[in-house]
Order: sequence, then structure tokens, then C-alpha cells
Amino acid sequence: MSRFKSDFLRTLDERGFIHQISDEAGLDELFAKETVTAYIGFDPTAPSLHAGGLIQIMMLHWMQKTGHRPISLMGGGTGMVGDPSFKDDARQLMTIDTIESNIASIKRVFANYLNYGDGPKDAMMINNGDWLRDLNYLEFLRDVGRHFSVNRMLSFDSVKTRLDREQSLSFLEFNYMILQAYDFVELSKRHGVRLQMGGSDQWGNIVNGIDLGHRMGTQQLYALTSPLLTTASGAKMGKSLNGAVWLNPDMLSAYDFWQYWRNTEDADVSRFLKLYTTLPMDEIARLSALGGSEINEVKKILATEVTAMLHGRDNAEQAAETARKTFEEGALADNLPSIDVASGELEAGIGLLALIVKAGLASSNGEARRHVQGGAVRINDIAISDERTVIGSGEVTADGVIKLSLGKKKHILVRPA
Repeated sequence: MSRFKSDFLRTLDERGFIHQISDEAGLDELFAKETVTAYIGFDPTAPSLHAGGLIQIMMLHWMQKTGHRPISLMGGGTGMVGDPSFKDDARQLMTIDTIESNIASIKRVFANYLNYGDGPKDAMMINNGDWLRDLNYLEFLRDVGRHFSVNRMLSFDSVKTRLDREQSLSFLEFNYMILQAYDFVELSKRHGVRLQMGGSDQWGNIVNGIDLGHRMGTQQLYALTSPLLTTASGAKMGKSLNGAVWLNPDMLSAYDFWQYWRNTEDADVSRFLKLYTTLPMDEIARLSALGGSEINEVKKILATEVTAMLHGRDNAEQAAETARKTFEEGALADNLPSIDVASGELEAGIGLLALIVKAGLASSNGEARRHVQGGAVRINDIAISDERTVIGSGEVTADGVIKLSLGKKKHILVRPA
């Protein structure tokens, strides 16, 4: 029996999204009696978010699904400063053009999870640059800055961590938490926002906003954070051996995204079904009870469901079918990831290590060499043990491609161009 009466908090609770809430009873009461507007902030530090941010997007998704209005706040203003929370050093500063380009790229992902529009429950995408970039510094210091205690700010874990390691924290970064708190107040005044959500590392920043709102006369504001997720083996969510698991399709294919979730550790399957899919809880309970070899079928369901939300059902099922053909039939599936190599380069011959790096299966010749020496590399399903092997046009199969494989699950088609 859930401790919550509102659909939204009950859903978040049973699916494992809740880490902390500033006023449980008050927020539950608010969600039970009215349409609530809440937001999560996303800093545009890259052209795409990665899978580590999916938990936040899913929180917004469930908010809309249970009848409330979510806001995805893009940090067009705060992105110029950079969030120092739990970072070892300062972020690289970005130009406005880079920030705007990143925001435009990121926007495409959100439409897969939220319905945007002008209705009372339609999602909104807002850029905090709309108010932060035009702030008058002296007025801001007088009207907002006077409410902040430096002593209190120094006590926040995100700041203390840097200072305890004797790492520099610039005045620029120190301002970030003031700007984030001000965002909460500004969104409350402009759009009636009552709740800010985020990862547990954002707790101090969000509570700062509640306190500032109280001092500046807003309605009662609330905080809700989700746990910071790692996999069962301790790896950070959203990271794979090949780098970040990007959400934008032009940065990571539907097939590679599907494979990331297919490779979920056994101990994480049930938790990930709750957090990253919209399958009903009784169905998740049924799937979670399966064990032995059946767990692999559950992982395929997880991968297909998560991929369907982001890339569409057709692309998800195509990725699942590609994997089935490749791994179960040993067939060559046309929609495997591919790279083009100039025909002339193939005719002259290209070193195996260079080809592995070019295909993105290793980041350096040294890493590629270790893969070869470990017996993990195959060309057209034949193991290659000699790192000096040269790959040429003679390896092009009747299908017009060369199949380059790393282990059992990573395959790249090399196409002569």
C-alpha cells in the first residue's frame, strides 16, 4: 500500500523514482487536489543528453501522464556559467551560439516523451536565458543576492566536496546556485510552478530556491529528487565502453541504443523496467519473477520498450530483429551500424588496428591491439590474431561489405565507398 494518495507520487514511489521530498504530506495534498506545474532543468553542455538523464525525462513523462503540467527548462542562461555540483573542476565555458545549437538539438528528444502545446496540461519547453541574460547586475545583487548566506552556501555538499579536495571554485561557479534558485522563483511567478525535481545531487540547489521563494513572497514551493543511479556493478548510468549512450539518433543509432539496454546486468533488470518503461507494474512483476535463461528474453523486452519510447516502435522492433538475425541466425543484417571506407583505401589495404579505431570499436591503436591479442576481433566471422593483418578489397563479401566484429555483440559493416 503506497503512502501517497496522489496518482503522480504513488506512481513515482512504486517505480523507484523518489529519493527525497521537502514536504511529503504537503506535496501529496497539492497533487491530489489540483493540476500542478513542475520543472526539471537541463544544461545544454552537449548536442544531446545521454541515457543518464532519462530518469529525469521519465519523471516529467509520468507527471503529464497523471494529469499535470511538466516544464523542461533549458539552461540557455545557466549554461553560460556551468553547474559546479560535484565536478572536480570548472566546466569549459560555451559561446551563446554553441548553447543555442545544443538546445535546438536536444529539443528533438523531448517530443518523444512529452506532448508540448498551449493547453493547461501541455508540456512547455522554456529557456532560462529569457530572463537571466538581461538581468541588471546591481539590481539583481540588491533584490536577490541579499537573501543568500555565504556561510550556508559553503555548507552544501556540492561546494564542500570541491573545497575539501582543495580544488578551485570560481566566483562564476559559486553564482550558479544563486541563478538556479532564481529560476525557481521566476518560474513560480511566470507560470505558477510549485515543484522543482532533479537528481539527488541537486537537493541543496533546489532547497535554496524554496528558501529564496519564501523570502521573495512566492507560494509554497517544493523539492523532489530521484536517486543518482549506478548499475549493479557500480558503473555510471549512460556510459558504455564506447562512451556516452546518447539519446539523439544522429549521435547513436537505434540499434546501438537497443544493445546498451539488452546488455543490462541481471540484477538491474527489474529496477530498469520500473524506471525506464511504461509497462504496467503487474507485468513488470511477472517479468521480474523469471530467471535462468528467460532473463535474456526479459532483457530484450526491456531494450525494445526503452528504445520504442525514444526511437519509435518500428525502429525498436527492427533493432531487435537485427540482433536476432545477427546473433541467433549468424546472418548479415543490412541495418547493422556501418562505416564507409574509400574503395581506393581498401584496394591499397588498411591496417586492422586502424580499421578498428576508424569503426569506433576502440579509441586508440593500443586498445585495438589489446582486443586483437585477447581474441575478440573477427573479420567476416573469422577470428584474427595477428595485429599486423591488412584488410583489403579481397575481404569484401558477396553482400558487398566486410563484417568487422568485436566480441559477440559489436558488429560494424565496412562498406566500400
